[in-house]
Amino acid sequence: MISERNDVRNVAIIAHVDHGKTTLVDELLKQSGTFRQGQVVQERVMDSSDLERERGITILSKNTAVFYKGIKINIVDTPGHADFGGEVERVLKMVNGVVLVVDAFEGPMPQTRFVLKNAIDLQLPVVVCINKVDRAEARPSEVADEVLELFMELEMPDEQFDSPFVYTSAKTGIAFIELGQDGVDMEPLFDAIVSHVPAPAGDPDAGLQLLISTIDYNEYVGRIGIGKVENGAIYPGMDAVIVNAHEPDKLRRFKIGKVFEFEGLNRVETPVGACGAIVAVTGVSDLAIGDTVCSPDNPCPVPFVKITEPTIAMTFIVNDSPFAGREGKFVTSRHLRERLFKELNTDVSLRVSETSSTEAFKVSGRGELHLSILIETMRREGYEFQVSKPEVLFREENGQRLEPVETVIVDTPDEFAGVVIEKLGRRKAELELMSQPGGGYTRLSFSIPSRGLIGYRGEFLTDTKGNGVLNALFKGYEPYRGDIQKRQEGSLIAFESGESAVYGLYNAQERGELFIGPGVNVYAGMIVGRNARSGDMEVNVCKKKQLTNIRAAGSDESQRLSPPLALSLEQSLDFIADDELVEVTPQNLRMRKKILDATARIRARRK
Repeated sequence: MISERNDVRNVAIIAHVDHGKTTLVDELLKQSGTFRQGQVVQERVMDSSDLERERGITILSKNTAVFYKGIKINIVDTPGHADFGGEVERVLKMVNGVVLVVDAFEGPMPQTRFVLKNAIDLQLPVVVCINKVDRAEARPSEVADEVLELFMELEMPDEQFDSPFVYTSAKTGIAFIELGQDGVDMEPLFDAIVSHVPAPAGDPDAGLQLLISTIDYNEYVGRIGIGKVENGAIYPGMDAVIVNAHEPDKLRRFKIGKVFEFEGLNRVETPVGACGAIVAVTGVSDLAIGDTVCSPDNPCPVPFVKITEPTIAMTFIVNDSPFAGREGKFVTSRHLRERLFKELNTDVSLRVSETSSTEAFKVSGRGELHLSILIETMRREGYEFQVSKPEVLFREENGQRLEPVETVIVDTPDEFAGVVIEKLGRRKAELELMSQPGGGYTRLSFSIPSRGLIGYRGEFLTDTKGNGVLNALFKGYEPYRGDIQKRQEGSLIAFESGESAVYGLYNAQERGELFIGPGVNVYAGMIVGRNARSGDMEVNVCKKKQLTNIRAAGSDESQRLSPPLALSLEQSLDFIADDELVEVTPQNLRMRKKILDATARIRARRK
């Protein structure tokens, strides 16, 4: 018989990037008594990986739990960046309601619409949290109206429309229901969650059904599956089967190892995971996201949400440069293949496929950031490989070529709006909306092909002097909009192998902008700079000044070098052309021509 667990609430925190989700979770943890008095707690405690801390974004969804007035609130902190939308889509199957966090100045943004649409489709109740009300330029009343307009645009059902609004400042730890009130703590938000998010319901006497929504890994116990117990109960040592909604006839039997529940930031071993609980289980090596753990006598899978398909692809290739194997720990095609297919176990938005070469693999993802995070993670793990320029995945329907199109929202100081419109116009963008929310900023909304965004983010920051904010969200497939003019400048290519010298660099910098300084090992065919003109040019950066015993006035005057431009991973991927690669090692990022030999390159161009 279906019953509710009134002592539990399962809720996800969803929002656009940088609207304060993780900081809000920090404050809920602190005010619920999770940390002992005097305990030193770092900011954004849920962003546990180095990459998340460095970039200031949440990449992987994470579970925690707090207790409030005898009720256990399981909280899932989700990513806000569109490239990691797959993380949000699947964890929503694990909760019974969502807290939608919206910035009190920026208002609803592209990812706000995306995550809210997913919540509405799953008929999840929504608690609206207008955050950052302490900002000097905050406009909470107008933002609340904009959220209601978004509800209407997304055709939210009447039973979901009556969502409570809570105004918060996660930074100062206060919340209140009515504007003008003085907040004291986060109690109004806790109360809204408890009263508006329904208790999980299920049949505790039925056979076990546990949908795996997240995969973790521990070197001692192996793969760990995390999900919500839909029906029945789970306990250590019980026999179970794994079944997937896409392969209902394929059963895999195993024995449950340990069962954990979440308390604060810790996993606590429990003798039983009751119906409605979010648990972590061990004991099976090939558990995957979307699998359902069931009782052997009733192997009935739970339907899993359809994840949005990838839009960008890159080729990962075994490193074959002259410096191959010098810096990496994992360098062979077997290492590369195992690591890429291992990523599929935890990233449902990723696709990896074999190519005609055993040394290359096609990897498809949701965007440039999605794939660059994978590259950076592998690099830090000791992998050495090469990657090609990102390419867009086209479709053919009824004889028409379709391409992925994105909605782009730009917030820029008023004086830079013109140059942004001009630059995006060249990339086949269409301006759909222009408004001025205040504070000297203009908001622009564009529809642009995904390929038009490749290489633009760095240029955008330069054009807006670092004050602009650009956000993109996948819109869908539309008819091909025509060719986009590629980069105008060519590459400066090293003529010979050796160590870069001041004399050679001094002569080369007259040709364009350099990416390296003196004392850097280079090889023939390696890209060392950007040519000021179109077309590639070979330069000898290893050339040294010939020493003589003749001294003339001014001949020994010091040669001044301009500081080299050090490109990040994303900038390198943006810069390279179709016939170039980025060499990725734990210590260095190098750009190179696919064909290193200059004569062979000329022959290839003639074909």
